[in-house]
Amino acid sequence: MPQVMEFKLPDLGEGLTEAEIVRWLVAVGDVVAIDQPVVEVETAKAMVEVPCPYGGVVTARFGEEGTELPVGAPLITVAVGAGAGAAEPPEAEAQGSGNVLVGYGTEHSRPARRRRVRPVTAEVSAPAPAAAAAAAAPAAVAVAPVATGPVAVISPLVRKLARDNGVDLRGLSGSGPEGLILRADVEAALRAPGPAPAPSPAVAAPAVAAQGERIPLKGLRGAVAEKLSRSRREIPEATCWVDADATELMAARAAMNAAGGPKISVLALLARICTAALARYPELNSTVDLEAKEIVRLPAVHLGFAAQTERGLMVPVVRDAQTRNPESLSAEFARLTELARAGKLTPADLTGGTFTLNNYGVFGVDGSTPIINHPEAAMLGVGRIIPKPWVHQGELAVRQVVQLSLTFDHRVCDGGTAGGFLRYVADCVESPAVLLRSL
Repeated sequence: MPQVMEFKLPDLGEGLTEAEIVRWLVAVGDVVAIDQPVVEVETAKAMVEVPCPYGGVVTARFGEEGTELPVGAPLITVAVGAGAGAAEPPEAEAQGSGNVLVGYGTEHSRPARRRRVRPVTAEVSAPAPAAAAAAAAPAAVAVAPVATGPVAVISPLVRKLARDNGVDLRGLSGSGPEGLILRADVEAALRAPGPAPAPSPAVAAPAVAAQGERIPLKGLRGAVAEKLSRSRREIPEATCWVDADATELMAARAAMNAAGGPKISVLALLARICTAALARYPELNSTVDLEAKEIVRLPAVHLGFAAQTERGLMVPVVRDAQTRNPESLSAEFARLTELARAGKLTPADLTGGTFTLNNYGVFGVDGSTPIINHPEAAMLGVGRIIPKPWVHQGELAVRQVVQLSLTFDHRVCDGGTAGGFLRYVADCVESPAVLLRSL
């Protein structure tokens, strides 16, 4: 007789306690192999495909697409062993592979919040065609009539956008290759004149909904809100800033790129300057342990940088940035930015930062007083680099000027240390030779 194994939502990374089901990759009655991805979930940090450690026949799924589950809640049950149709030996199936997510394992010792989840069940035998179509259909069909044909949608983000706004994907004509429905098609449907689409149950509001649109504060937006609120509650932050003449830095970058080889970004040069400054002022590469009442100075610089994506603002982390040269930093920034825009960053890519570099100049602004990325102790902000009148060598000239701002945790240092760090960064921007002398 087959043995029914329950697979629970695994721990997906640091501080992540729940995830939203974006897309089921298997249906009830499907045969799955060990470590085959069975569901795609969205956490507050990344989109993740979750593999099942058991091989056999799927007997139940727990939660519809759009449902939010806590870590440790049941995801699916799988019948393994004799007669289950799995390709692996029964012993291996029942025991599991132990490789649910690399680095996170299959144990679920952390207690989950109590939440009632309705299982989606069916007979193990092959379902009728109509039932199979219903099981494979996305959650968006809950707000629309029954479809008569397949919907050309690949991106789970496009499905989620449509579902949250009550848009019937089957009524859209895709502008992508072979009729593929893109995000722009859904946004165009939302802008089209006519009666406003009915909100999905996930965003439906009480009687006061007429007062304005209600957007659930969950997922990435909810995590950002919680983290920034905690930062403001716990960290007594202060900000100092200075204008710097970046003409020589831009000239140095142009010369480096003209010499051939991998192109070096301005962000990479600023990152290299930051790591050198943190070596001189290690107080700013630290965190505060409130329970122990200690300041913890960190030996390595794991440099976070702000990246704007369709999901919102993310902060990927470059590990051991202090060991990298500008070429390596440029390559890593490019790699992580591409993963962020594709929605493929892992939780490990987004956690563990010790200092953040925020280039808000790409938005066309000069300055900002950003909120520190808790539990870090400081963030360097960089405005746009633009031509401005500047006194250079005693004469008025047009130079490439940038505003640099440092927001810091006043518990870890005083203004003298913060000012010294910022002044060193500005000196390196104005004269890159200063950085070379310090290496």
